[in-house]
Amino acid sequence: MIILPAIDLMDGCCVRLRQGRADQRTVYSQDPVAQALAFRAQGAEQLHVVDLDGAFAGEPRHTALISRIIAESGLKVEVGGGLRTDAAIAAVMEAGVARAIIGTRALEDTAALARWTEAYGDRIAVGIDARDGFVQTKGWVETSSVRATDLARRVADLGVKTLIYTDTATDGMLGGTNLSAMAEMADAVPCMNIIASGGVSLPEHVAALVALGRPNLWGAIVGKALYEGTTTLPAMLAAAQ
Repeated sequence: MIILPAIDLMDGCCVRLRQGRADQRTVYSQDPVAQALAFRAQGAEQLHVVDLDGAFAGEPRHTALISRIIAESGLKVEVGGGLRTDAAIAAVMEAGVARAIIGTRALEDTAALARWTEAYGDRIAVGIDARDGFVQTKGWVETSSVRATDLARRVADLGVKTLIYTDTATDGMLGGTNLSAMAEMADAVPCMNIIASGGVSLPEHVAALVALGRPNLWGAIVGKALYEGTTTLPAMLAAAQ
């Protein structure tokens, strides 16, 4: 399993939000490039970056900074947050992202998603954020009536190969991920690589994901735990093996 440390960007800083709420943020670093370099030094090969300002505004706000992170760290970087137009997708692709993560737009416009998948292949990923099994949108502000597994099957049919699945109830809470939800999603779309997100904060949480025995449960994102010192990246990488 691949471990992807997370960098969430707001106002040019590296932050974490509690339960996705902009009014409950903690600033951990004012130099996200230095943070990316630190993760690389600790063994990271890939990085999960979210443009939180972009997610809330509906258009990217940190593309230039993300380009610097990619260029200076040499890491494979997947990026999400406000990627809802052709121009926004093209800009992050030009910046060198490994994967552009489409969120809200995947629910609202499958025709656009199909077009991007045809143009960029496996560099297009879809992020599904869900609470109680139902898709949340607009930076977790709105909950839809669409089941997460149903949306996953729809985007899989469009040729998307990678899915970042976040259980928003566990995100930032350090209590472990929703194992049953992750297993259900992995079983729903066996043709997709699933990256688990939300609550993964200790080596035993990684080990529990591995123990699910789903070959397509490909990666896990670790955020707050690394910043709070609950665990270390080397420990999480070891558990993933």
